[in-house]
Amino acid sequence: MKSPLLTLPGAVPAEGVDEGVAAHYGDLFREQRALADGTGFVDLSHRGVVTVSGPERLTWLHLLLTQHVQDLPPHRATEALILSANGHIEHALYLVDDGETVWAHVEPGTQQALIAYLESMKFFYRVEVADRTADIAVVHLPAGSITEVPEGVAVRETPYGRDLFLPRGDLEAYADKAGPAAGLLAHEALRVEQHRPRLGFETDHRTIPHELGWIGSAVHLQKGCYRGQETVARVQNLGKPPRRLVFLHLDGSEVHLPVPGSELRLAGGEGPDGRKIGFITTSVRHHELGPVALALVKRNVPVDAPLLAGDTAAAQETVVEP
Repeated sequence: MKSPLLTLPGAVPAEGVDEGVAAHYGDLFREQRALADGTGFVDLSHRGVVTVSGPERLTWLHLLLTQHVQDLPPHRATEALILSANGHIEHALYLVDDGETVWAHVEPGTQQALIAYLESMKFFYRVEVADRTADIAVVHLPAGSITEVPEGVAVRETPYGRDLFLPRGDLEAYADKAGPAAGLLAHEALRVEQHRPRLGFETDHRTIPHELGWIGSAVHLQKGCYRGQETVARVQNLGKPPRRLVFLHLDGSEVHLPVPGSELRLAGGEGPDGRKIGFITTSVRHHELGPVALALVKRNVPVDAPLLAGDTAAAQETVVEP
């Protein structure tokens, strides 16, 4: 679904999974600085929007999600995962309940599979699941923003800012009031700085929540059963995840960023050194930190080990403890 805000001056379309919104509006670093200062907004209208209504919505979702939502107070934002039977991450939901309806936004194009799963699990519960992507657009206001939120709009208030579930027909008019617009690349740069994983970027077919630091923020360890809980409990109580998320400072003298999927190797030496020990998941240019990235590495890689992403030198910061 193509955003009408792609007609704004300087808009350059994003590609891949983020197609449909602007990657930037002509000045990536200015847009980052604006968001960091609490001004402007980000058009996330390409993201899927799913609602769950009905008197048993929270009780029912509590059985399916990794997060404790049975007693979720109205207007309190949270995030949750849906796991496979083997504990691998299948869906990530960013949700809030407004007292009558649970609103969730999800990765672009994943809402159909999510809804199909939810529909298959309804049984006799009094709930209604709906795909609202066609009529609701997600807009992100950065932390510290004083931009007015329209009355009646569902809002997720988080430490990183506010996500608005705005009627799609109001998007252009709201953009005129909320500007300046910042593109998705600016939003992604701040996400990487904040060490926040993203489904489909930091995850693959075998990712478990412990590897990305999603325990606590998206996975509640003291709630009842849900699909994949056995894996979560076993790793939590008996072992360590096979991989861990790291934050990388990349050599700023390189012209090109290592692309997602680029192999990470230990720098120098022979024998075990030089073997593949991980891969880049997201790489960005940050307005203050320079070129940085998130990556998954093997758990036993020393935290002070110098790494190479292709020919680019990289130094680690710990996100998930070994």
